[in-house]
Amino acid sequence: MSDLKPGSVAARKALWLMMAVTLVLLAGCATGPNANPHDPLEPMNREVAKFNDGLDSVVLKPVATAYKKVTPSLVRTGVSNFFNNISDVGSLINNAMQLKAEATGEMVIRVSFNTVFGFGGLFNLAGELGVERHPEDFGQTLGHWGVPSGPYVVLPLLGPSTIRDAAATYVDYKYDVTSYRDPIETRTALGVLRIVNTRANLLSLGTMLEEAALDKYSFTRDAYLQRRRSLISDGDDPSGGEDAPPQ
Repeated sequence: MSDLKPGSVAARKALWLMMAVTLVLLAGCATGPNANPHDPLEPMNREVAKFNDGLDSVVLKPVATAYKKVTPSLVRTGVSNFFNNISDVGSLINNAMQLKAEATGEMVIRVSFNTVFGFGGLFNLAGELGVERHPEDFGQTLGHWGVPSGPYVVLPLLGPSTIRDAAATYVDYKYDVTSYRDPIETRTALGVLRIVNTRANLLSLGTMLEEAALDKYSFTRDAYLQRRRSLISDGDDPSGGEDAPPQ
C-alpha cells in the first residue's frame, strides 16, 4: 500500500482512473423525461454542489479570506502572475492544436518574456507591453474540433464541468509544470497556494452570486455552459441562447 501514498504516481493514476470510471457511469445515467436536457444528472449534481458549497464555507472561504487579509496586494498579484504564466504554457499548446497562429505566437512571446525577464512569471511584463493573453484549455480544444460536451456534471472539489471537460482535465494537469516538482511537499504547497489564491480572487464574486441568485445551482450551471460555448466559439456564439446544446 505504500505505493498509494498521497502524491505518488500510483495514487494519481488511481485518482484519474476513479474519475474516468465515474464519468462513464454518469454518462449512462438518466433521470427521467422531465430532466433538463443539458443536465440529466441534476439530482446528483445538486448534492455534489451542496457538498462543495459546505466545504467552501467551512474551509476554503475562511482560509482565502485570511490569506487576502494578511497578504499584501502586490504579493498576491505576483502569485497570480506566477500561476497565470504556468497556465500560459498549456494555453500555448492548445492554441497551437487549434491552429490559431496569431494567438500561438503571442503566447510564445508571453511565456518566454515573462519567464525570462519577469522572474519566472512573477511580473507580467508582456501584458504591460500589450501582448495579449489567450487562455485555452484542452476541453476548449476538443470542443473546437467538434467533440460534444456531454451532460453537465458537478465534480467533487473541482466544481462545474461537463463529461468532456472533466476528462480533459487530465491533459491540462499534464501541461502543468508544477505537477512534476519534487519533493512532493513542494508540489503540494504550490497546489494549495494556487487554490487559496484563486479563491481569494473570487471572494467578491462569490458574495455577489449568493446575494443575486435565487437558485445558485441553476445560475451557476447556466452561466458555466454559456461561458464554455462563448469560449469555444471565441465569443461568436452561433447557438442563440440558453436552449442551444452546449458545445
